[in-house]
Amino acid sequence: MSKHRVLTEFGMGTSLRRRDYTQAAKRAVQDALWHNSINMAELFGFDKSAMQIDVEVAVQNPEAVDCNAVAEVFPYGQVTVTATHGGLDIPRPEGEGNPTVIANAAISVAFDMERLQ
Repeated sequence: MSKHRVLTEFGMGTSLRRRDYTQAAKRAVQDALWHNSINMAELFGFDKSAMQIDVEVAVQNPEAVDCNAVAEVFPYGQVTVTATHGGLDIPRPEGEGNPTVIANAAISVAFDMERLQ
């Protein structure tokens, strides 16, 4: 059996005032998930727990992302979350307070299966 990616989805999330990188990352993942209703596991005859979900979240301060908390957004599957540098921190117009944090997420879903020939 080999790992075969069957779906990739993208999302964006923000933390408007609290500079909460984890919350922005969770919102980016939720944004990606809520844009689709694909029953990929059923299509291939797998249980949903067989889904191998790889998540990459990009923010300006990746060390501030609690990857375990981001993984808890998923109700099933084998989830791996990686935080990398990217996204944006947008300063407040008046120059006071925390910037708005923007996170980007890419979600890939794969299964262990033989490639169709």
